[in-house]
Amino acid sequence: MPNRDSPRPRRRISRMSERLLAVWDVSVVVLVIVNLALLLFDSLYLVPPLNGAFEAVAPGLHAAYDANIRDHFFTIDLYFVAVFALDVLLGWIIAVAQKRYARWFFYPFVHWYDVLGCIPLAGFRWLRLLRVVSLLIRLQRLGLIDVNRWAIYRFYRTYYGVAMEELSDRVALKLLTDIQSEVRQSEHLSRRISEEVIQPRKDALVKEVAARLERTVDKSYAENHQQIHRYVAGLVGRTLEENAELRRLRRLPMGDAISDGLERSLSDIASRMVHEAVEGLRSPEFHRLLSDMVGSGVDAWLKVDATTDRVTQEVIIDLLELLKEQVAVQRWKQSPYTEDDDAQGAIDTR
Repeated sequence: MPNRDSPRPRRRISRMSERLLAVWDVSVVVLVIVNLALLLFDSLYLVPPLNGAFEAVAPGLHAAYDANIRDHFFTIDLYFVAVFALDVLLGWIIAVAQKRYARWFFYPFVHWYDVLGCIPLAGFRWLRLLRVVSLLIRLQRLGLIDVNRWAIYRFYRTYYGVAMEELSDRVALKLLTDIQSEVRQSEHLSRRISEEVIQPRKDALVKEVAARLERTVDKSYAENHQQIHRYVAGLVGRTLEENAELRRLRRLPMGDAISDGLERSLSDIASRMVHEAVEGLRSPEFHRLLSDMVGSGVDAWLKVDATTDRVTQEVIIDLLELLKEQVAVQRWKQSPYTEDDDAQGAIDTR
């Protein structure tokens, strides 16, 4: 049964419709910029010192603004609101037609800043600035603009990355310092690590270590068995040469032939013993033996006392100190952001 909440495939629109929507988006961007400029100017106009300075510098323009715009500011703003509300409705209709969201009523919640920006109150009007960002993203998606090439965007990307790195480094350093304090104040840290972390996983650790040892020995013998046989043969030869009884045997008639045969036989026996011993590593008996040895080693390693607890604490504290030193490195000073970094970090809306 299909999931009704999953995103649905969007319907394509014609090239002419895309162009008309692009023209509409550009027009709305211009209107938003004009509206925001008007809001900013009117806010400054309400400041008495600035108002007086404006009247002193341009009394005629001041009187015209006061009579034609300031007295009808709310009505003028309603004209802008009407266009912005129409843009919201148009975007909603297009989203429903393209099945962009799982439910038809999701659009106003996703574009909440557009909806709230249509409210003609001072607290909501500045949300229209977010509409500019939304429209720029739409124009970027249509390929009409490329914000990655804008100097202001590269400036933003550079110093945003610097600010985020500095902020995250400070948070990480504070967190690591707090962890160090907790480690210093903790008692029986090694015992807790042994009992609560390692002991519950002891069987799995023993099985994994034993299996890795078996694979290591088997692989090493498979890759180096010829060298091992030559070493065994050389070892047998040197041992026999140092044997006094064998030297006396060589002085007898046919002694050299007997000595050489004995040496070959002993070398072959030794090589076969090594081979059989390695083959025996695959047996269940050796696996149990190796598991018991590894288990005994793990038990000895997990045995804790006051010295072990102190050493474990020091190791953890020093490790955290190294992490703090690494985090404290200001990478933005070592590797300044470039245009390539900006392009990679840009919002991909296409």
